[in-house]
Amino acid sequence: MDPSSIAQAAKGIQPTGQVTPARTPVQIPPTSGPAFRDVLRQQQQTPRPTGEPLRFSAHALERLQSRKITISADDMARMNQMADKAAQKGAKSSLFMLRDVAMVVSIKNRVVITAVDADSMKENVFTNIDSAAIIG
Repeated sequence: MDPSSIAQAAKGIQPTGQVTPARTPVQIPPTSGPAFRDVLRQQQQTPRPTGEPLRFSAHALERLQSRKITISADDMARMNQMADKAAQKGAKSSLFMLRDVAMVVSIKNRVVITAVDADSMKENVFTNIDSAAIIG
């Protein structure tokens, strides 16, 4: 069928039911204060405060468990102190060496990203770090 024959066939058709009017766009009033995207950007760029305890990512927790690596409360206290020192020196991502365990730590976000034991460290390359810390 060509368009003119469709128009001819539709001439006698009447709509049934109620016809709804076209919707008019809703005007959202401006809000006072910063825009959401500006607040989000600010939060993403603001480093976590010094002194906030380190957290472990799900990946790091999985690595600790699968490699049977234990971290004591004393180890955590020393790691937190080292993270504070690294932050004061401007580090963003650091390699922490604790005994025979290497951990990549996001200093900015205060998160341990991954953990590697001595056996897994052999011939391993650590990338995207800007500092290293040896924790006694």
